[in-house]
Amino acid sequence: MTKNIWNPHFETMPREEMRTVQSERLRDVVERVYYNVPYYRERMQSLGMGPENISSVDDIHKLPFTTKQDLRDNYPFGLFAVPMSEIIRVHASSGTTGKPTVVGYTRHDIGLWSEVMARTLTSAGAGKSDFIQIAYGYGLFTGGLGVHYGGEKIGASVIPISGGNTKRQLQLMKDFGSTVLACTRLMPLIWRRPLRRVGSTAMNLNCGWGLWR
Repeated sequence: MTKNIWNPHFETMPREEMRTVQSERLRDVVERVYYNVPYYRERMQSLGMGPENISSVDDIHKLPFTTKQDLRDNYPFGLFAVPMSEIIRVHASSGTTGKPTVVGYTRHDIGLWSEVMARTLTSAGAGKSDFIQIAYGYGLFTGGLGVHYGGEKIGASVIPISGGNTKRQLQLMKDFGSTVLACTRLMPLIWRRPLRRVGSTAMNLNCGWGLWR
């Protein structure tokens, strides 16, 4: 494996080859939703277009936007492009401003999610020798699961501590020797005082870097 590159074939391919792959996948997606999701078919037909009008990524501007309202209007499963028998996981947003935004995952989707996060972690410098402390929430919200899958895929040791409980976070980071912290970007900022309470400082922790969002 090339240093900091998980999948050299896709991550280092020539630009034109990448455009060819992107165009092929775009055509596949457009055709899939056109024939399997009534909402998208109606939207495209209202614009006088169909899959035959999309030949490359240069045509992406022709496609209608999908808005938050569209997702709510088709709640919960109206935009799924595969039968429910193929959905192995359902996640959703908190729905604090309206109906939750629902996403269904097939087994292939989970595999792709793992692959993408493996690339992300590897590009940031993570590897088999790392202990990745995942302090994103776990549950209906997708949260820490993507990082979790990516960490396992690259062979790192994953610590699925989830969010909250600052004292426990810091204690385990110190005791386990976590080398990578994945959390919201504000979390490390509010840990400065609690660090002192557990008899530690950022300088004597083993954590070398973080993955924030």
